[in-house]
Amino acid sequence: MAVTAADVERAIRGIDFPADRNDLIQQAQNNKADSNVIDILKNLPGNQFNSPIDVSKAFGKERRMHRG
Repeated sequence: MAVTAADVERAIRGIDFPADRNDLIQQAQNNKADSNVIDILKNLPGNQFNSPIDVSKAFGKERRMHRG
């Protein structure tokens, strides 16, 4: 399954910012996110996120790094 930005947004819905990577992972687990989404969160560049936009930017960077 290809993870989309919308999948990540759904996974972290309800989180309070600022948040660190562990907070994102915990929220995704609480929201019963797919394991592929949780794996993406574990590999996001950076550790501190001040807004959903920061998470989206990190997701975009992570996708580009793995595409080549």
